[in-house]
Amino acid sequence: MASTAKIPVIDISGDGDQSQVARDLVDAAIEHGFVYIKNTGKDISVASIDWAFEMSKRLFDAPLSEKQACTIQQNNRGWSGMNCETLDPATQRIGDFKEAFNFGDFVDAKAQQPIPPTIAADEAQISAFRDACYHLTLKLHTLLGIGLQVTPPDFFTAAHQRARGPSGTILRFLHYPPAAPSAAADIRAGAHSDYGALTLLFRLRGQPGLEVLGRDGATWSPVPVVPPGTEHDPAPPVLLNIGDLLSYWTGGLLRSTVHRVVFPAAGAGEDDAAGARYSIAYFCHPFGGAELGTVPSELVRRFTGGLAQGNPYAERRVLTADEHLQMRLRASYKQLYQEEK
Repeated sequence: MASTAKIPVIDISGDGDQSQVARDLVDAAIEHGFVYIKNTGKDISVASIDWAFEMSKRLFDAPLSEKQACTIQQNNRGWSGMNCETLDPATQRIGDFKEAFNFGDFVDAKAQQPIPPTIAADEAQISAFRDACYHLTLKLHTLLGIGLQVTPPDFFTAAHQRARGPSGTILRFLHYPPAAPSAAADIRAGAHSDYGALTLLFRLRGQPGLEVLGRDGATWSPVPVVPPGTEHDPAPPVLLNIGDLLSYWTGGLLRSTVHRVVFPAAGAGEDDAAGARYSIAYFCHPFGGAELGTVPSELVRRFTGGLAQGNPYAERRVLTADEHLQMRLRASYKQLYQEEK
């Protein structure tokens, strides 16, 4: 069995000078692309996370007809069923063995998309949870700007202000059934990097399966839900990972690490390795027109990782955030875009 990923745990809840926290966060983003954010309840309450998972189970238990009435559209909002999304189209034989529900923008606590009647009464609370995630990512972007010595230091934060315009930001609820019906469905979520800037991932104790790809491009390491030292915390730490856009902005200095979700092997070290898995992801994107050129930072300028580790499209032209998102969505949801051909 592969050794577990050694991902650092960082507490960002302190007040006052956060310069050391910012440096630690950047170091983790450079080395791993993933970091655990110790959940003290200050940024996102434990009660709100518990509620979100309870609501998620009701959402996925809703009648199929309700979910189908909210089927995902090209705006990346709505329900996607089993095998609908293929995150690793180059190698997967069949689409991901999961279902998901994507929530886009809320206006005055109202979803700007159809939602199942089963959870209609939860609309305001879903909006509030999404807002809490948004504010946490603004804080994280501020710390990354400080740690990278970007000029101006609020570069990333400013690009993610809602006032700048619509973005591809999605709050996603995920349900992975306990076992595949056949050997063909051998993976829960294919190998991929995330499309946006930052991802917040919430998981439940006893529900493993996430793996990260090592720098050698061949070794997969499981990512514990509860890393050492956090066993007695009121909730597992929030897992943060760097997405493509922050990697592009930093010329590949910050790692957009490839990861996947698998069916855990026996002895995976978690309580319920054979059961269903639920997770919640907040995919944070800048406003759609944000250009993905390299940011002004001495640390980034000195990095010699090369274009292949940064933005592979930069030699031709600088993409916008929306252009990159559409490119990735078209690859993952081929059936959804077939009608355009």
